[in-house]
Amino acid sequence: MPKPSPEPQRGALPFAGTGLPPMLARTLDALPEGAPGDWLFEPKWDGFRAVALRDGQGVVLQSRDLKPLNRYFPELESALETLLPAGCALDGEIVIAGPAGLDFDALLQRIHPAASRVRRLASETPASFVAFDLVALDGEDLRARPQAERRLLLQALLADSPPPLYLTPMTLDPALAQAWHARFEGAGLDGVMAKAADAPYQPGERAMFKIKHVRTADCVVGGLRWRAGAREPEVASLLLGLHDARGVLQHVGSASGFTQEFRRELGVLFSPMVLPAEASHPWLGAGPSGQRRPGAPSRWSRAKDLAWVPVEPARVCEVRYDHLQGDRFRHVTRFERWRPDKPAAQCGYDQLAVTPPYELHRVFGEPSSAR
Repeated sequence: MPKPSPEPQRGALPFAGTGLPPMLARTLDALPEGAPGDWLFEPKWDGFRAVALRDGQGVVLQSRDLKPLNRYFPELESALETLLPAGCALDGEIVIAGPAGLDFDALLQRIHPAASRVRRLASETPASFVAFDLVALDGEDLRARPQAERRLLLQALLADSPPPLYLTPMTLDPALAQAWHARFEGAGLDGVMAKAADAPYQPGERAMFKIKHVRTADCVVGGLRWRAGAREPEVASLLLGLHDARGVLQHVGSASGFTQEFRRELGVLFSPMVLPAEASHPWLGAGPSGQRRPGAPSRWSRAKDLAWVPVEPARVCEVRYDHLQGDRFRHVTRFERWRPDKPAAQCGYDQLAVTPPYELHRVFGEPSSAR
């Protein structure tokens, strides 16, 4: 007689052992158009993308590249194991809320090899998990279900969930989504997401859209990094600076992603402007306290070549940026054009738009008695 099939493991997930590549997004300049109900709009959270996989054994917090994050967020692992039913998979974002809104720097501090440091930070700056999609429930694979249906199931699952587990706000109203895009930046959020109501969950595919904040700034080019292995001088990235209220030139980020033709043009332009290491330059030698300079290693860049060369800080360029994180650009900027009409000394933080603060609890929703 054939052996009976083994009983399925309690709380087993349909993609156990393989991981779940999260669904990705493409960038749009504006909200997509459509009939009422065609699109679900949500805030775009600025944190660590993560999928929470809850089986009968516990919880795995999986990163975008399928690596476990549990060791860095032990407080979330224990909380989600209690709050989520077995056989459940949530797509969402790990965030840390600070007094001024979302604190991405506090998240970066968690990626540390010392378990004692991680435990201390978990107590001092606890993280939250903001869920925005339900991919499995009671062991059933929901990926083929439409986005709108998955949202209803997610709302039912998290109707009374206490911190640190949150349900992201959602609206079908494009006007409200546009208002969110303007207001939520003051809480540190990164824009608005748009998801087709009838779309399935498509792992690893850019099947949804993000509408991010985009602004421009005039920056001083204070240095550059050469493109390694080029036969002739090619610039890989321009290092950007802005003057603070003291007149100190702070390194605020970089511009890159150039075409090969433009990299060569930049090489011809800046080769005569390169300064020796002993030259007078705002980012060389002893500088004032609190000055940001290029080349500082971080836990994200230890394996990278951070070598840079100083150039005469006289050229001004206009760049597009999407988000300011403290006193620097959150992401790499995009070069727009040269500004030969603007003196380098006039490139300061005062040109940047100041976004009014916005209370995070108004994004999460009004606190319940449990919150």
